[in-house]
Amino acid sequence: MSKFGSGRESAGTVSSVTATAIVIADMVGVGVFTSLGFQVADIKSGFALIMLWIVGGVVAICGALCYAELTTMLPRSSGEYNFLREIYHPAFGFVAGWLSATVGFAAPIALAAMAFGSYFKSIAPAASPLLLGLGVTWLAALVHLGGVRLGAAFHNAWTLLKLILIVVFIVAGFALGNPQAISFAPSAGDIAAMTSAPFAISLVFVLYSYSGWNAATYIVEELREPARNLPRALLAGTVIVIALYVALNAVFLTTAPMRELAGQVDVAFIAGTHMFGPFGGRIVGALISLGLVSSISAMTWIGPRVTMTMGEDMPILRVFARRSKYGVPAIAIIFQLLVANLLLLTQSFEAVLDFIQFSLTFCSFFTVLGLVKMRITHPNLLRPYRAWGYPLTPAIFLIVTLFVMYYLLVSRPLQSLGGFALMLAGLALYYASRQFSNDSASEVSRTVPLKVDTLDRA
Repeated sequence: MSKFGSGRESAGTVSSVTATAIVIADMVGVGVFTSLGFQVADIKSGFALIMLWIVGGVVAICGALCYAELTTMLPRSSGEYNFLREIYHPAFGFVAGWLSATVGFAAPIALAAMAFGSYFKSIAPAASPLLLGLGVTWLAALVHLGGVRLGAAFHNAWTLLKLILIVVFIVAGFALGNPQAISFAPSAGDIAAMTSAPFAISLVFVLYSYSGWNAATYIVEELREPARNLPRALLAGTVIVIALYVALNAVFLTTAPMRELAGQVDVAFIAGTHMFGPFGGRIVGALISLGLVSSISAMTWIGPRVTMTMGEDMPILRVFARRSKYGVPAIAIIFQLLVANLLLLTQSFEAVLDFIQFSLTFCSFFTVLGLVKMRITHPNLLRPYRAWGYPLTPAIFLIVTLFVMYYLLVSRPLQSLGGFALMLAGLALYYASRQFSNDSASEVSRTVPLKVDTLDRA
């Protein structure tokens, strides 16, 4: 059933603060602590390096503004599944949901969990990273199985801890670090640096670090006053993360020589060592590992809502729509946990992330394009929130996202085409399930009249 223009308010329990915490936690993962090393290998301008994170933040803001309008206009949990289903066709929505329900959230959870285990070794050197990773996924799942209120309290506490640790690290970096010979002021050669191929390629990975700005859209039905709180959460969360990302990269560049950062993954460890001495690496490891708990919590919370909503629409998936006595989709949570654990055990999560990156970007592109389509085809629909800066904001997002898809196709053709094949598999599954549903309905329609006729004759 279409919800065009409903603009309905849900009787949710999640506050705007918690929704903002979900956005922040889903965005801030290991990417910002590792990607600078590859950027400084080819970009030597401090101004251009900082502008990478500002430009990526602007694109994220544009996406958040567009998603805010769509979500308040079509207020149903599940993100792209709901948008693409309503705007284009249920089959397109199913493909997006299929990606999210299978590996779209499970693979990032597995990657974050393994990173948690690896970084936690700085606190407990004898511990097994795999067992630690499995343990943190089970902890997050058990908490969220206990209900939205328990999950929200757990999530808010860990997100607050993450923010405090990052802010302390930033302040300590500027206060204790030995300033390097780098300037963040613009210079004559910066235009050339910002229009170069290395800048464009680096932007792809920066945008990946910003992914998660749409996190609150997956639980919109659980929000209080979603028409007001959803846009606030998306915008506030994204703006806070932009500030953190810019400050963190400024600290890395200020405290560690660029030649030591170039080509290195562990830039945060290098900066921490320069700030705190040999013990600094352990401090940074603890910071990253503890911060990843809220990232895992966010994806454990929002991912199963996609599967749940699909189950509400499709009889063949109805089992995932069942809610426990605590009001959460327990089977969907357990299903995602098992997929994430399988990826952890097989160590295939990084390959899966490469495999689906093109497909997820493809769905985001058509979601924002759907906003433009709806403005043209349904201009009079109720829009509790209208995207600021339209049509410039969707244009910026669409142009940059189109570039990202082009880059992925050129640089990773096999992975991108493999992801597209996964989408086609989801499309085939959709029509197969529709045929199954139609056959079942036909069987019912044939048998019920026979029973009535028999009763009549008796």
